[in-house]
Amino acid sequence: MNLEEYKGVYIYAQQVDNQLSPIAFELIGKARELAAALETEVTAVLLGTGVESLTDELGAYGADKVIVVDDPKLEVYRTEPYAQAMAAVINTYKPEIMLVGATAIGRDLGPTVSARVKTGLTADCTSLEIGDFPLVARPGKEQKHNQLLMTRPAFGGNTIATIACPDNRPQMATVRPGVMQKLPKDTERKAEVIHFNPELKDNNRVVEILDVVKAVGNVENIMDAKVLVSGGRGVGSAENFKQLEELAGCFKGGMVSCSRAVVENGWLPMDYQVGQTGKTVRPQIYFAIGISGAIQHVAGMEESDLIIAINKDEDAPIFEVADYGLVGDWKKIVPQLITAMKEKQNA
Repeated sequence: MNLEEYKGVYIYAQQVDNQLSPIAFELIGKARELAAALETEVTAVLLGTGVESLTDELGAYGADKVIVVDDPKLEVYRTEPYAQAMAAVINTYKPEIMLVGATAIGRDLGPTVSARVKTGLTADCTSLEIGDFPLVARPGKEQKHNQLLMTRPAFGGNTIATIACPDNRPQMATVRPGVMQKLPKDTERKAEVIHFNPELKDNNRVVEILDVVKAVGNVENIMDAKVLVSGGRGVGSAENFKQLEELAGCFKGGMVSCSRAVVENGWLPMDYQVGQTGKTVRPQIYFAIGISGAIQHVAGMEESDLIIAINKDEDAPIFEVADYGLVGDWKKIVPQLITAMKEKQNA
Protein backbone atom coordinates (compact mmCIF):
# COMPACT_ATOMS: atom_id res chain seq x y z
CA MET A 1 0.00 0.00 0.00
CA ASN A 2 1.38 3.37 -1.04
CA LEU A 3 0.28 5.67 1.78
CA GLU A 4 1.25 8.76 -0.23
CA GLU A 5 -1.64 8.12 -2.64
CA TYR A 6 -4.20 8.74 0.11
CA LYS A 7 -5.23 12.38 0.57
CA GLY A 8 -8.10 14.29 2.13
CA VAL A 9 -10.45 14.00 5.08
CA TYR A 10 -13.75 12.31 4.19
CA ILE A 11 -16.93 11.98 6.21
CA TYR A 12 -20.02 9.83 5.66
CA ALA A 13 -22.97 12.22 5.43
CA GLN A 14 -25.73 10.04 6.83
CA GLN A 15 -29.24 10.77 5.59
CA VAL A 16 -32.52 9.06 6.42
CA ASP A 17 -35.62 9.70 4.31
CA ASN A 18 -33.63 12.34 2.39
CA GLN A 19 -32.94 14.33 5.54
CA LEU A 20 -29.38 14.77 6.75
CA SER A 21 -28.66 13.53 10.26
CA PRO A 22 -27.08 16.06 12.69
CA ILE A 23 -23.99 13.86 13.01
CA ALA A 24 -23.08 14.75 9.39
CA PHE A 25 -22.58 18.40 10.31
CA GLU A 26 -20.70 17.51 13.50
CA LEU A 27 -18.28 15.35 11.49
CA ILE A 28 -17.71 18.12 8.95
CA GLY A 29 -16.82 20.49 11.79
CA LYS A 30 -14.16 18.13 13.13
CA ALA A 31 -13.00 17.23 9.60
CA ARG A 32 -12.25 20.88 8.86
CA GLU A 33 -10.02 21.03 11.94
CA LEU A 34 -8.16 17.87 10.92
CA ALA A 35 -7.90 19.00 7.29
CA ALA A 36 -6.38 22.33 8.36
CA ALA A 37 -3.62 20.48 10.20
CA LEU A 38 -2.95 18.33 7.11
CA GLU A 39 -3.39 21.18 4.61
CA THR A 40 -6.00 19.25 2.66
CA GLU A 41 -9.73 19.32 1.82
CA VAL A 42 -12.93 17.99 3.38
CA THR A 43 -15.16 15.71 1.31
CA ALA A 44 -18.61 14.46 2.29
CA VAL A 45 -19.85 11.13 0.88
CA LEU A 46 -23.60 11.18 0.30
CA LEU A 47 -25.37 7.89 -0.48
CA GLY A 48 -29.06 7.47 -1.29
CA THR A 49 -31.79 8.03 -3.88
CA GLY A 50 -32.67 11.53 -5.06
CA VAL A 51 -30.32 13.12 -2.54
CA GLU A 52 -28.50 15.73 -4.63
CA SER A 53 -30.63 18.50 -3.13
CA LEU A 54 -28.79 17.90 0.16
CA THR A 55 -25.40 18.92 -1.25
CA ASP A 56 -25.97 22.64 -0.71
CA GLU A 57 -26.46 22.12 3.02
CA LEU A 58 -23.27 20.05 3.29
CA GLY A 59 -21.35 22.80 1.55
CA ALA A 60 -22.88 25.46 3.81
CA TYR A 61 -21.59 23.60 6.87
CA GLY A 62 -18.03 23.31 5.55
CA ALA A 63 -17.62 20.51 2.99
CA ASP A 64 -15.30 21.42 0.10
CA LYS A 65 -16.56 18.56 -2.06
CA VAL A 66 -19.54 16.19 -1.99
CA ILE A 67 -19.35 12.80 -3.68
CA VAL A 68 -22.91 11.75 -4.54
CA VAL A 69 -23.82 8.12 -5.15
CA ASP A 70 -27.43 8.15 -6.29
CA ASP A 71 -28.89 4.71 -6.95
CA PRO A 72 -32.34 3.11 -6.47
CA LYS A 73 -30.68 0.33 -4.45
CA LEU A 74 -29.77 2.94 -1.81
CA GLU A 75 -33.29 4.22 -1.16
CA VAL A 76 -33.43 2.53 2.27
CA TYR A 77 -30.35 1.63 4.29
CA ARG A 78 -29.17 -1.92 3.77
CA THR A 79 -25.71 -3.09 4.73
CA GLU A 80 -24.62 -4.68 1.46
CA PRO A 81 -25.38 -1.98 -1.14
CA TYR A 82 -24.26 0.83 1.19
CA ALA A 83 -21.01 -1.03 2.00
CA GLN A 84 -20.40 -1.66 -1.71
CA ALA A 85 -20.91 2.03 -2.49
CA MET A 86 -18.71 3.30 0.34
CA ALA A 87 -15.91 0.81 -0.35
CA ALA A 88 -15.97 1.77 -4.04
CA VAL A 89 -15.66 5.48 -3.13
CA ILE A 90 -12.69 4.75 -0.86
CA ASN A 91 -10.92 2.52 -3.38
CA THR A 92 -11.41 5.08 -6.16
CA TYR A 93 -10.72 8.38 -4.41
CA LYS A 94 -8.33 7.13 -1.67
CA PRO A 95 -9.05 9.31 1.35
CA GLU A 96 -6.42 9.57 4.08
CA ILE A 97 -9.08 9.76 6.80
CA MET A 98 -12.67 8.44 6.77
CA LEU A 99 -15.05 9.44 9.57
CA VAL A 100 -18.43 7.81 10.21
CA GLY A 101 -21.00 8.68 12.86
CA ALA A 102 -21.44 6.07 15.61
CA THR A 103 -25.18 5.87 14.98
CA ALA A 104 -27.12 2.63 14.54
CA ILE A 105 -26.36 2.87 10.81
CA GLY A 106 -22.74 3.97 11.23
CA ARG A 107 -21.91 1.21 13.70
CA ASP A 108 -23.05 -1.29 11.10
CA LEU A 109 -21.58 0.38 8.01
CA GLY A 110 -18.18 1.48 9.39
CA PRO A 111 -16.77 -1.91 10.43
CA THR A 112 -18.13 -3.60 7.29
CA VAL A 113 -16.43 -1.08 5.03
CA SER A 114 -13.13 -1.09 6.96
CA ALA A 115 -12.91 -4.87 6.54
CA ARG A 116 -13.51 -4.60 2.79
CA VAL A 117 -10.87 -1.94 2.22
CA LYS A 118 -8.46 -3.79 4.54
CA THR A 119 -7.87 -1.13 7.16
CA GLY A 120 -8.53 -0.68 10.86
CA LEU A 121 -11.35 1.17 12.58
CA THR A 122 -11.52 2.75 16.02
CA ALA A 123 -15.08 2.76 17.32
CA ASP A 124 -16.98 5.28 19.45
CA CYS A 125 -14.27 7.95 19.48
CA THR A 126 -14.65 10.94 21.78
CA SER A 127 -11.59 12.85 20.53
CA LEU A 128 -9.69 13.11 17.24
CA GLU A 129 -6.50 15.04 16.51
CA ILE A 130 -3.46 15.03 14.26
CA GLY A 131 -0.16 14.17 15.94
CA ASP A 132 2.82 11.86 16.26
CA PHE A 133 2.63 8.12 16.85
CA PRO A 134 3.92 6.66 19.10
CA LEU A 135 2.99 9.63 21.28
CA VAL A 136 6.44 9.55 22.87
CA ALA A 137 9.51 8.81 20.74
CA ARG A 138 11.20 5.50 21.58
CA PRO A 139 14.77 4.47 20.79
CA GLY A 140 14.89 2.22 17.74
CA LYS A 141 11.23 2.78 16.81
CA GLU A 142 10.18 5.16 14.07
CA GLN A 143 7.86 7.94 15.19
CA LYS A 144 5.44 8.76 12.37
CA HIS A 145 4.04 12.26 11.99
CA ASN A 146 0.66 13.62 10.90
CA GLN A 147 -1.21 10.55 12.13
CA LEU A 148 -4.86 10.51 13.15
CA LEU A 149 -4.89 9.98 16.92
CA MET A 150 -8.23 8.42 17.85
CA THR A 151 -9.22 8.50 21.52
CA ARG A 152 -11.98 6.41 23.06
CA PRO A 153 -12.96 4.95 26.46
CA ALA A 154 -11.63 1.42 26.95
CA PHE A 155 -12.02 -1.46 29.42
CA GLY A 156 -15.57 -0.52 30.32
CA GLY A 157 -14.70 3.15 30.55
CA ASN A 158 -12.09 2.65 33.26
CA THR A 159 -9.33 4.06 31.08
CA ILE A 160 -8.89 6.16 27.95
CA ALA A 161 -7.05 4.70 24.95
CA THR A 162 -5.43 6.63 22.10
CA ILE A 163 -5.20 4.53 18.95
CA ALA A 164 -3.53 5.09 15.59
CA CYS A 165 -3.46 3.25 12.26
CA PRO A 166 0.01 4.17 10.92
CA ASP A 167 0.46 1.42 8.32
CA ASN A 168 -2.90 1.32 6.52
CA ARG A 169 -5.21 3.79 4.83
CA PRO A 170 -7.69 5.20 5.22
CA GLN A 171 -7.54 5.85 8.92
CA MET A 172 -11.13 5.13 9.95
CA ALA A 173 -13.12 6.04 13.04
CA THR A 174 -16.71 6.13 14.17
CA VAL A 175 -17.54 9.19 16.29
CA ARG A 176 -20.19 9.44 18.99
CA PRO A 177 -23.02 11.85 18.18
CA GLY A 178 -22.93 15.03 20.24
CA VAL A 179 -19.17 14.93 20.87
CA MET A 180 -18.02 17.16 18.01
CA GLN A 181 -19.35 20.62 17.26
CA LYS A 182 -20.75 21.73 13.92
CA LEU A 183 -19.60 24.99 12.38
CA PRO A 184 -21.92 27.97 11.81
CA LYS A 185 -23.92 27.64 8.61
CA ASP A 186 -22.71 29.78 5.71
CA THR A 187 -25.27 29.78 2.91
CA GLU A 188 -22.81 31.55 0.60
CA ARG A 189 -20.44 28.59 0.77
CA LYS A 190 -20.78 26.01 -2.02
CA ALA A 191 -19.26 22.56 -2.38
CA GLU A 192 -18.03 20.97 -5.58
CA VAL A 193 -20.41 18.12 -6.42
CA ILE A 194 -18.98 14.90 -7.88
CA HIS A 195 -21.29 12.17 -9.17
CA PHE A 196 -19.97 8.63 -8.84
CA ASN A 197 -21.43 5.35 -10.07
CA PRO A 198 -20.05 2.35 -8.17
CA GLU A 199 -22.08 -0.12 -10.31
CA LEU A 200 -23.74 -1.87 -7.37
CA LYS A 201 -24.23 -5.62 -7.74
CA ASP A 202 -26.78 -7.92 -6.17
CA ASN A 203 -25.32 -10.94 -4.36
CA ASN A 204 -26.23 -13.47 -1.70
CA ARG A 205 -25.62 -10.88 1.06
CA VAL A 206 -28.34 -8.52 -0.15
CA VAL A 207 -31.48 -8.57 1.98
CA GLU A 208 -34.96 -7.51 0.94
CA ILE A 209 -36.85 -5.11 3.19
CA LEU A 210 -40.48 -6.20 3.36
CA ASP A 211 -41.77 -3.42 5.59
CA VAL A 212 -40.57 -0.45 7.64
CA VAL A 213 -42.37 0.22 10.90
CA LYS A 214 -41.50 3.53 12.53
CA ALA A 215 -42.02 3.78 16.26
CA VAL A 216 -43.56 7.00 17.54
CA GLY A 217 -42.34 8.15 20.93
CA ASN A 218 -42.83 11.19 23.12
CA VAL A 219 -39.45 11.11 24.86
CA GLU A 220 -37.58 14.41 24.70
CA ASN A 221 -34.09 14.32 23.26
CA ILE A 222 -31.73 15.33 26.06
CA MET A 223 -29.06 16.16 23.46
CA ASP A 224 -31.16 19.20 22.51
CA ALA A 225 -31.44 20.55 26.06
CA LYS A 226 -29.83 23.85 27.00
CA VAL A 227 -30.01 22.93 30.71
CA LEU A 228 -29.87 19.40 32.09
CA VAL A 229 -30.70 18.48 35.68
CA SER A 230 -29.15 15.04 35.97
CA GLY A 231 -29.71 12.67 38.87
CA GLY A 232 -27.77 9.65 40.04
CA ARG A 233 -28.12 6.84 42.53
CA GLY A 234 -27.93 9.40 45.34
CA VAL A 235 -31.35 10.80 44.38
CA GLY A 236 -32.78 7.71 46.02
CA SER A 237 -35.97 6.89 44.12
CA ALA A 238 -38.06 7.56 41.03
CA GLU A 239 -40.41 9.63 43.18
CA ASN A 240 -37.58 11.98 44.14
CA PHE A 241 -36.98 12.85 40.49
CA LYS A 242 -40.09 15.04 40.64
CA GLN A 243 -38.03 17.67 42.48
CA LEU A 244 -35.37 17.48 39.77
CA GLU A 245 -38.09 17.93 37.14
CA GLU A 246 -39.31 21.00 39.01
CA LEU A 247 -35.79 22.47 38.99
CA ALA A 248 -35.42 21.72 35.27
CA GLY A 249 -38.75 23.47 34.67
CA CYS A 250 -37.29 26.69 36.09
CA PHE A 251 -35.08 26.97 32.99
CA LYS A 252 -36.14 27.55 29.41
CA GLY A 253 -35.03 24.45 27.55
CA GLY A 254 -34.44 22.53 30.78
CA MET A 255 -34.78 18.74 30.91
CA VAL A 256 -34.06 15.91 33.32
CA SER A 257 -31.38 13.30 32.62
CA CYS A 258 -29.67 10.61 34.66
CA SER A 259 -26.75 8.27 35.23
CA ARG A 260 -26.62 4.57 34.37
CA ALA A 261 -27.48 3.55 37.94
CA VAL A 262 -30.84 5.31 37.65
CA VAL A 263 -31.72 3.37 34.50
CA GLU A 264 -30.60 0.08 36.07
CA ASN A 265 -32.90 0.78 39.04
CA GLY A 266 -35.78 1.42 36.66
CA TRP A 267 -36.36 5.01 37.77
CA LEU A 268 -36.02 6.51 34.25
CA PRO A 269 -35.88 5.03 30.71
CA MET A 270 -32.53 4.66 28.95
CA ASP A 271 -33.40 7.59 26.64
CA TYR A 272 -32.46 9.88 29.55
CA GLN A 273 -29.08 8.28 30.31
CA VAL A 274 -25.91 10.34 29.98
CA GLY A 275 -22.54 8.63 29.66
CA GLN A 276 -20.45 6.15 27.74
CA THR A 277 -23.36 3.72 27.31
CA GLY A 278 -25.91 6.53 27.06
CA LYS A 279 -25.84 9.86 25.24
CA THR A 280 -23.15 12.49 24.96
CA VAL A 281 -24.50 15.92 25.86
CA ARG A 282 -23.18 19.46 25.72
CA PRO A 283 -25.73 21.74 27.45
CA GLN A 284 -25.06 25.27 28.63
CA ILE A 285 -25.65 24.17 32.24
CA TYR A 286 -25.36 20.64 33.64
CA PHE A 287 -26.51 19.87 37.18
CA ALA A 288 -25.02 16.62 38.53
CA ILE A 289 -27.12 15.73 41.56
CA GLY A 290 -26.28 12.64 43.60
CA ILE A 291 -23.86 11.50 40.88
CA SER A 292 -20.49 10.18 42.05
CA GLY A 293 -18.70 11.03 38.79
CA ALA A 294 -17.48 7.70 37.43
CA ILE A 295 -15.46 8.07 34.22
CA GLN A 296 -18.23 6.35 32.24
CA HIS A 297 -20.63 9.18 33.14
CA VAL A 298 -18.12 12.01 32.87
CA ALA A 299 -17.28 10.94 29.30
CA GLY A 300 -20.80 11.90 28.30
CA MET A 301 -21.05 15.36 29.90
CA GLU A 302 -17.58 16.82 30.50
CA GLU A 303 -17.90 19.21 27.52
CA SER A 304 -20.87 21.01 29.11
CA ASP A 305 -20.34 24.78 29.30
CA LEU A 306 -21.02 24.94 33.06
CA ILE A 307 -21.12 21.98 35.45
CA ILE A 308 -22.70 22.29 38.90
CA ALA A 309 -22.30 19.28 41.21
CA ILE A 310 -24.31 18.56 44.36
CA ASN A 311 -23.13 15.64 46.48
CA LYS A 312 -22.88 14.92 50.18
CA ASP A 313 -19.50 13.19 49.66
CA GLU A 314 -16.87 15.91 49.45
CA ASP A 315 -14.43 13.42 47.90
CA ALA A 316 -16.77 12.44 45.04
CA PRO A 317 -14.88 12.43 41.68
CA ILE A 318 -17.61 14.62 40.12
CA PHE A 319 -16.13 17.64 41.90
CA GLU A 320 -12.94 17.26 39.82
CA VAL A 321 -14.80 18.20 36.63
CA ALA A 322 -17.36 20.58 38.19
CA ASP A 323 -17.09 24.35 37.81
CA TYR A 324 -19.09 24.76 41.02
CA GLY A 325 -19.51 22.18 43.77
CA LEU A 326 -22.01 22.09 46.63
CA VAL A 327 -21.31 19.60 49.41
CA GLY A 328 -24.50 18.67 51.20
CA ASP A 329 -27.91 16.98 51.09
CA TRP A 330 -29.53 17.62 47.71
CA LYS A 331 -32.96 17.39 49.39
CA LYS A 332 -32.15 20.61 51.24
CA ILE A 333 -30.22 22.36 48.46
CA VAL A 334 -32.51 21.73 45.46
CA PRO A 335 -35.67 23.18 47.09
CA GLN A 336 -33.70 26.34 47.91
CA LEU A 337 -32.55 26.58 44.29
CA ILE A 338 -36.14 26.17 43.07
CA THR A 339 -37.37 28.87 45.45
CA ALA A 340 -34.59 31.25 44.40
CA MET A 341 -35.28 30.66 40.69
CA LYS A 342 -39.02 31.26 41.10
CA GLU A 343 -38.45 34.42 43.11
CA LYS A 344 -36.18 35.73 40.36
CA GLN A 345 -38.75 34.91 37.69
CA ASN A 346 -41.51 36.69 39.64
CA ALA A 347 -39.39 39.74 40.47
